[in-house]
Amino acid sequence: MDFIAVIDYDMGNLHSVCKGIEKTGMTPKITDSPNEIAKAAGIVLPGVGSFDPAVQHLRARHLVNPINQAIADKKPFLGICLGLQILFDSSEEGKEPGLGIIPGKVRRFRSEPNLTIPQMGWNQLEFTQPNLSLWQGLPPDPYLYFVHSYYVDPVDVTVTAATVTHGSQTVTAAIASDNLIAVQFHPEKSSNHGLKLLSNFVNLVK
Repeated sequence: MDFIAVIDYDMGNLHSVCKGIEKTGMTPKITDSPNEIAKAAGIVLPGVGSFDPAVQHLRARHLVNPINQAIADKKPFLGICLGLQILFDSSEEGKEPGLGIIPGKVRRFRSEPNLTIPQMGWNQLEFTQPNLSLWQGLPPDPYLYFVHSYYVDPVDVTVTAATVTHGSQTVTAAIASDNLIAVQFHPEKSSNHGLKLLSNFVNLVK
């Protein structure tokens, strides 16, 4: 039976992600097994916390190569929050190198008068790849749930699939390149819009 591997590296609220996937009718499997990741029809890399511990945990569990291989094999891949950021080369949050799958850097929001950091709560997306299958059935400029102090800054701006504006700063909120999709917001905490997004991802897997 097809399943989606939800990668366990001690850095995410895995169960809320799994509940969201289950509501779409697909089977999620929490795993840190390279063999299970290789067997999976799709991959979700969630993440909550800090950049350096995240990449350290991935390397300690020998999960970097399986992630790279899954992406190279064109399996549908969804990164969420920190699972987006660690795909990049480096982060201003730490010193560890990232996975380097997407060229670019993770940067901290600049301080501004009356700007709250982290960005926490609901904010609107602006689609820059409006025909992306992940967005099907969503209204224009939907509200999704964010919790983050850092954002990704890709070298190739064409990978940006959506942006979000916090204060005066408009930053990348999602990236998409072939089978690789990753979002800064939390679809599993974003009510019906988030569930629709997860359902769209599951449709890529089926």
